[in-house]
Amino acid sequence: MDIFSTDQKYIASTYKRFPVAISHGKGSEVWDFDGKRYIDMGSGIGVTAFGIADEIWQQAVTEQIGKVQHMSNLYYTEPCVKLAKLLCEKSGMKKVFFGNSGAEANEGAIKAARKYAAEKKGSDYYTIITLENSFHGRTLTTLAATGQEHFHQLFQPLTPGFIHVPANDLDAMKKAVGEHKIAGIMMEVIQGEGGVKALDEAYVKAVAELCSSEDIVLIIDEVQSGNGRSGAMYAYQNYGILPDVVSTAKGLAGGLPIGAVLLGEKVQNIFSYGDHGSTFGGNPVSCAAAVSIVERIDDALLAEVREKSAYLFETLGKAEGIREVSGMGLMIGLTTEKPAGEVLAECMKRGVLCLTAKDKLRLLPAINIPMPVLKEAAEIIAEACR
Repeated sequence: MDIFSTDQKYIASTYKRFPVAISHGKGSEVWDFDGKRYIDMGSGIGVTAFGIADEIWQQAVTEQIGKVQHMSNLYYTEPCVKLAKLLCEKSGMKKVFFGNSGAEANEGAIKAARKYAAEKKGSDYYTIITLENSFHGRTLTTLAATGQEHFHQLFQPLTPGFIHVPANDLDAMKKAVGEHKIAGIMMEVIQGEGGVKALDEAYVKAVAELCSSEDIVLIIDEVQSGNGRSGAMYAYQNYGILPDVVSTAKGLAGGLPIGAVLLGEKVQNIFSYGDHGSTFGGNPVSCAAAVSIVERIDDALLAEVREKSAYLFETLGKAEGIREVSGMGLMIGLTTEKPAGEVLAECMKRGVLCLTAKDKLRLLPAINIPMPVLKEAAEIIAEACR
């Protein structure tokens, strides 16, 4: 089968794919159908947290498939319960709602904030503040939450009740809180699609204090930054805050679809029977996969993530043709002298798969990428930037 032409004939044209068809892989290395090897520095946009064909992940998935692949949420399954317990223990949250994606997790987080505010303050308290350059998903509601106008243009009218303020501008945030009836503030502490920018620590702490004093639900979107990628289990833990709601997905199940809304003490009981649901949410195979990931994100691995991050910041920060390195952990953006698209194409030609975010080259390798493979990729990226 000609993959390229068959794709164009039968698959909706929503993706501008690169001219590479991946056949197989192992760890942080993948091969195309011609046998060319690539180092994967994108990990499926932060999804394959432990790389391709990870053996522990494979065993967990295949064992669960042999037991039961799906049950409705009218019944209990062990992987779902086990994963929820692990996530609460590692995050400081109290309860979990499972869905299938980051957008669905953010929808659940928004519903939690609006229900809490309606019950505590009245039904007119429904507005959610998000940040400019944020990205929260592609459903109509999460598009409305996304603070990038170009995502909005073709899909009006979007869900009402969202306003966007500049990142790291506390005065703008306080002004919005004073002028609107606010249910929640939702932000990524590391903006991914918005350019791989980590928010200022003082700003994040001040927003958390503002939410506490005004009884506003603080939502932290950890869809891309969570599950070990930042060098902490969740990126907000690098800032010394505890949100009311956390959304996460991507790397959580290492390659299978899952999303999770983690509910803190303030909102842990906000959902009652019938308030929310998801047919595939809590799927036992996805949850078993996620357990195999989350159990291994320990202090030793997180220290390795920070060590590899420091190596990339230092090595690429002094490389010719790279003006700035941004981000945190293994969620890194490179501001290059050449257009990022040109650098990406050159990296691909030389056998390294990267991503872009706005005008930056974006790196999201597996969090367990071996150091020799990481160094090889960094050398190729530096060469491509010259």
